[in-house]
Amino acid sequence: MNEEKPPPFPPPLAGEGRVGVRLTERQQRARRARSIAIAVSLGVLVILFYIVTLVKGPGVLVRPL
Repeated sequence: MNEEKPPPFPPPLAGEGRVGVRLTERQQRARRARSIAIAVSLGVLVILFYIVTLVKGPGVLVRPL
């Protein structure tokens, strides 16, 4: 009934012969396009929030407690 746990598996060190996943040129272009689309969307959202805040003016801060 004395169960021994196996020793913990050490994580591989960087560049230690791990092959990993190699993306094709097409997949790399698709990944870059998605990243750019996400960045642009986030930028537009930030600008939208900024504009809405400016339009609402200082009334945003005047609230009953």
